[in-house]
Amino acid sequence: MAVTERTRLRRLREQGSHRRADLDAVLGAGFLCHLGVTVDGSTMVVPTVYGVEGDQLYLHGSVASRSLVRAPEATVCVTVTHVDGLVLARSVFEHGVNYRCAMVYGVPRVVTDPGEKLRGLKALTEQSAPGQWEYVRQPSRKELAATALLALDLTEASVKTRSGPPDDGDSEDAALGLWAGVLPVVTTFGAPVTDPLLPADSVPPAHVASRAGRVLGE
Repeated sequence: MAVTERTRLRRLREQGSHRRADLDAVLGAGFLCHLGVTVDGSTMVVPTVYGVEGDQLYLHGSVASRSLVRAPEATVCVTVTHVDGLVLARSVFEHGVNYRCAMVYGVPRVVTDPGEKLRGLKALTEQSAPGQWEYVRQPSRKELAATALLALDLTEASVKTRSGPPDDGDSEDAALGLWAGVLPVVTTFGAPVTDPLLPADSVPPAHVASRAGRVLGE
């Protein structure tokens, strides 16, 4: 990945990375991102789903698409963050968060080619629910035309992570005798809830049922 003025690591550089493998790991562990974009002169941060195919990050974003049609050279910033735990130290100053975060910068393009749009929408669907694309009806021409999809190259990006216990174990505060450690945060999928309009004996397909109890990103 290219190191630019935007992605250059300034603070806590030991927690940062420009390795593509680290970026892939963060992106592969989720499906929700936040897209920072300027719309009608105002800055907006829009939560949206994403999918990755090769060097392209595909984003579902109708608001951003309308803005980028009017300002096609506008740069956006996409962030993906996973919170792994609260770091509870002996002093408030040393409290923190264990996390994994990726930031991607660039000028996205609005995807108009029907073939690429199908591939991008498949990437979005499979990112969040593997197996779902082949299970359900795929988009019609009319639905494709009504769907806004953005593509952003992954060349300008950076990753930061923090893990482990508090950093004040060898400080003067260690003598206080207070508890310190990490309170883990784990996101898991619950049991599928069937649409009440389906017959009472309907069961979810295997690719959905198998996600129950699994940790996000596994």
